[in-house]
Amino acid sequence: MKIFKFITAGTLCICLTFSGCETIKNTSSAVKGGAIGTGAGAAVGAGVGKIAGNTAVGAIIGAVIGGATGALIGNKMDKQRKELEKIEGAKVETANNGEAIKVTFESGILFATNSSTLSNASKISLSKFAESLKTNPDTNVEIFGHTDITGSDAINIPLSQQRAASVQSYLVMQGVSSNRLISYGKGSAEPIASNDTSAGRAQNRRVEIFILANAQMIQAAQEGNLK
Repeated sequence: MKIFKFITAGTLCICLTFSGCETIKNTSSAVKGGAIGTGAGAAVGAGVGKIAGNTAVGAIIGAVIGGATGALIGNKMDKQRKELEKIEGAKVETANNGEAIKVTFESGILFATNSSTLSNASKISLSKFAESLKTNPDTNVEIFGHTDITGSDAINIPLSQQRAASVQSYLVMQGVSSNRLISYGKGSAEPIASNDTSAGRAQNRRVEIFILANAQMIQAAQEGNLK
């Protein structure tokens, strides 16, 4: 079952993922963010769409976003993206006209086979990720666990839920506010590669994390105070 998440009251969508998303190249998020409100200051009301695998993430802004506001938010996200690129084992991409950052960790990096217990190596990477979240507090975080098609839903769905929850719990242990975090398990329902090959199945076994700019960040940008 697909989850369509609508962020209300002036939230802008930025995404972080823990495997393949279309990368937007050669343009900074500040420039792309500025395009959000060009013209007469367009009201952004359309869903952001499928920005990570087949996970549909909607964002309803509910307000007119000016060019300067969008540029400030994009610049802020560029800074965080550069932080995240330093995390070992993380694949970092920008997407959706600079409104999204995607960081991918295959489940094989995070977990042993058929396990939801985080490996020691993955804890080092997630600790660095938690530090980035704590230094960028005006965001909400959504965590999605995915599996390949091997096994039944009776196995895959609980496993994906447990893995997403393990990441969530570890981030809380590292000092990230639990109020910012929510996790979901999608089982094998949303592959991003063919399940007919071992390489494709490895890509499908993943945890995706989405970071969404909250109302405080939007307000700070509107007031010209976002640094």
